[in-house]
Amino acid sequence: MSTLPLVTLPATLPEGDLTGRVVMVTGATGGLGSAVARACVRAGATVILAGRRVRFLEKLYDELKSFGQGEPLIVPVDLESATPTDFEAIADGIGNEFGRLDGLVHAAAHFGGLTPLSQHKPDDFLRAQQVNVAAPFALTQACLPWLAKSADSAVVFVLDDADLTSRAHWGGYGVSKAGLERLTAILHQEHDKGAMRVHAVLPAPMRTALRREAYFGEDTLKHPTPDGTASAIVALLSAAGGFARGATLDLRSTPA
Repeated sequence: MSTLPLVTLPATLPEGDLTGRVVMVTGATGGLGSAVARACVRAGATVILAGRRVRFLEKLYDELKSFGQGEPLIVPVDLESATPTDFEAIADGIGNEFGRLDGLVHAAAHFGGLTPLSQHKPDDFLRAQQVNVAAPFALTQACLPWLAKSADSAVVFVLDDADLTSRAHWGGYGVSKAGLERLTAILHQEHDKGAMRVHAVLPAPMRTALRREAYFGEDTLKHPTPDGTASAIVALLSAAGGFARGATLDLRSTPA
């Protein structure tokens, strides 16, 4: 059972404006993460690109720099092995550079494939909990003081369809996404007032590597790219995002 209310995009939602805002995106080289980074830059934000594949981060950096709308910042981090001290160092670096953080998007995810629990490798199960739940918690906690410095800030967690991921063979990934939803709900309860908003997003099926791995044999080209979901996330990060505070923005019935 969902711990967060579901909301949909209002028909008259204005285009998200992130002019002057500083936004960090984890999993920035993934399908959704890179789309979010592009959308944020186009909306006027300075984007902090967090990820473990430095060469791909540098390639995305060059692409975003070519937009001519400011200079992104690269933060190499492996969420699987990062410690609370590492996350505190990242947050301190952001604070020293910008003095605040206006948005944090948790787009990184670990999915090890579909397998029954009897055959699930314990290391991979734990890896899913670390990347999908523990790291978002620790990074958000470290960034809270800088999010509080913003006049209007937002943290966005990316969920998955619980009706699907609670079924057989979804293993550590399914467990971790359930935990991430509960983390989102608790964080919202602790910050239901004030300048910092907490959001969750439930994307429609997207044309991503994770989707291809989870639904082997499916023609993923029939699904849209992550760009529509990225635009919705930009709306949440903007001043227009208050309509979905403490809720899951359900995009499954919305063209994305």
